[in-house]
Amino acid sequence: MEKHIAIIDAKQLSDVNPSLRDPVEYRKSGLSLNHIVGCPLDCSYCVRHLFENFDQRTPQALMSDEQAFEQLISHRYFQPHITPIQLFNRATDPMLPEVKPHTHNLLRLLDQAGLTNNVLVITRWRVTLEDCEHFNALRNIKLTILVTYSGINDPKVEPIKSSIAANSLRILFQHAQRYRALLYWRPIIPGLNDSAEHIAQAAELANHSHATVFSGLFYRREIAQYYQSQGIPEPYSSTARRKLLPLAEEQRLLRMYEVHSPGTPIFRKTSCGVAYAHRQPDYNGHFGITELCDTCPTAQYSTCKAAWKRPDEALLNTLCTTLGAEGEPLITDRAIIVRGLDEQRRYFMQHTLGYQVHDADKPHHYDRHGRAEAQRSL
Repeated sequence: MEKHIAIIDAKQLSDVNPSLRDPVEYRKSGLSLNHIVGCPLDCSYCVRHLFENFDQRTPQALMSDEQAFEQLISHRYFQPHITPIQLFNRATDPMLPEVKPHTHNLLRLLDQAGLTNNVLVITRWRVTLEDCEHFNALRNIKLTILVTYSGINDPKVEPIKSSIAANSLRILFQHAQRYRALLYWRPIIPGLNDSAEHIAQAAELANHSHATVFSGLFYRREIAQYYQSQGIPEPYSSTARRKLLPLAEEQRLLRMYEVHSPGTPIFRKTSCGVAYAHRQPDYNGHFGITELCDTCPTAQYSTCKAAWKRPDEALLNTLCTTLGAEGEPLITDRAIIVRGLDEQRRYFMQHTLGYQVHDADKPHHYDRHGRAEAQRSL
């Protein structure tokens, strides 16, 4: 019988970063459930740096799976059959040997509740045939396993061999029935893993997935400080709130990817790849951001176009009033522009309406959706 991780006591809980004590947080691709904290994989660019727990390498549970499940489905922003869900994507890897019994248990709880929400599991670790059998046993949720693969072979940047993720993706794709397996090609860092050889390897691996999603490096101040402390060459001259990948670099990458793997679907946005894999409209409403759609297969473009519609103004105004927005919202052909709402409230509105919701004070410029403005490599 698989052993579950013990729940920490009150004294240990007081040592956990306050931002990690609440296991449910709304992120762009959905409500994120993270009641297990700690990871030994030591990827230099991990978001755990932001929560000051990078050195916590032994996974610990803040509460039971059942308690976490109840907190998730009773969360003020959770909507059955609508809200996308992410498991263990902030503070651990869901397929670590000691963590994955909890991953399978949560998936079972969600499925047995009759929920049909999209559920995303992101891993770079080992997936077995037995894991695939568990995934295939699920009947209701729309499950996507996203396998993070970079091709980086510098152990100071990424100690874990990319071959582990590549093998996991092949196993997942080969045995997929009730779930979908995506190649999560990231982070792509100019000069480190963007050579013709790297791109060819990723393009070959894409043939063992239902779709590919790629992105640049999330390079925040805390991560830059870690790079400096470890003597890792800094890939960019400045940090940024959004991910870094120079536009010219992206265009080159896409051209070469198409040469090596023509017709294999590739997307800039996670929700676009998930939507394609499950043959559904994009739940993040990216269709209005037209420049994101240039890699989209015709059939999927038509699916999103048919579902995408201007939001009902009465419902939008009600949501803005309820959520505490400042002033009147502005509806454009690309997005709803609001002021005074944090990410959690904007994402709730976005998934409710199926339409992009942007902060007026942090504008998205054309061809820079989610792309940082500071892009100069060192």
